[in-house]
Amino acid sequence: MDTGYLIGIWPDWEVYSQGPIQQSNFIRHYVIGQYHHPDWPDLQWKPKPISKISRHMIRASIVAEDSRFYSHSGIDMEALQAAMEYNLSEKRFVYGGSTISQQTVKNIFLSASRNPLRKWHELLLTVGMERNLTKKRILELYLNVVELGRGIYGVEAAARHYWGISASSLSAKQAIQLAATLPAPVTHNPNTRTKFFNQRVTRISQYF
Repeated sequence: MDTGYLIGIWPDWEVYSQGPIQQSNFIRHYVIGQYHHPDWPDLQWKPKPISKISRHMIRASIVAEDSRFYSHSGIDMEALQAAMEYNLSEKRFVYGGSTISQQTVKNIFLSASRNPLRKWHELLLTVGMERNLTKKRILELYLNVVELGRGIYGVEAAARHYWGISASSLSAKQAIQLAATLPAPVTHNPNTRTKFFNQRVTRISQYF
């Protein structure tokens, strides 16, 4: 374990437990990446309190990404075991079995690397987040930093981009479509409507 690295990135949880949503590491990397990729669209990010986000969006996110969100402590051991078994069968790191809490930690503090050491850092930070933040606050952070298209971060920016509405006005159908963009929102989204995207919409709708 890279203890020095962890100490360097270990957050002041009080800063993240309340108040304005901080810009995530993924967003910062996107802004830096624009200098090297001038064809990338402008950053779209408009953080909103969870009280201003449609209940349909909250439900769709949990159904799609972490059905046991309220019953685990940040790490879903059942999903993690299934992911490990799948990765061993594929002989490569393909699937992470990440909870919403883990995804939030990755987006805010880490990178998209599939390095096992990064995964270990993610697990430790997730434990710290769950001990210091409420489930409601974790959801609020997640819904404001999750990538939902090229340069589109958070459900408010996504709702405005795809339908010209605020996140508070998202219908159940629209919320399901946003949730269906994961885990590859640049490729699969309400504009591209790929086969994978449509299959995800159908699958999420069945449990919504």
